[in-house]
Amino acid sequence: MNWSNSTSDGNSNKKFKGVRQRKWGKYVSEIRVPGTQERLWLGTYATPEAAAVAHDVAVYCLKRPSTLDKLNFPQILSSYCIQQRDGLMSPRSVQKVASDVAMDVDARNIANQTTTTARATTLDQSHHEHNVVADDDVCWWEGLGGDDQGMTQVSNQQEGLSISIEDYL
Repeated sequence: MNWSNSTSDGNSNKKFKGVRQRKWGKYVSEIRVPGTQERLWLGTYATPEAAAVAHDVAVYCLKRPSTLDKLNFPQILSSYCIQQRDGLMSPRSVQKVASDVAMDVDARNIANQTTTTARATTLDQSHHEHNVVADDDVCWWEGLGGDDQGMTQVSNQQEGLSISIEDYL
């Protein structure tokens, strides 16, 4: 799933349910545990989409909604194969699952932004200075003088990340 599209088409100021932005730019998410006054901290993330996904996963795991229409990203549950167990999950388990999925989304967003920015910068700079032949994910620089030919390859493959909250404790 391409998360960068949701911010690049003018939705960068969109408010997501369960997400707020700190004054220094990070996004945080938390949710109330049903039947209690307790709040469950879901984490701090670099992108609003990641915080929104953490909230969606927590809502799904804690409240078991009959419809997914009110979630920020209803399609995320199927793409990450989140399966509800028989019986309720503990708040700590919900926190871990929500954090894992959100950190994966955050990492993909950051990697996608970095790759896109690097590719655009490289192509733009090279196009002005040298003859560039681009073929999908492979860019060749020609005309650098002598035998200086370079190649860079950027991978479009998105591998699953396995990050847990214990990694940061």
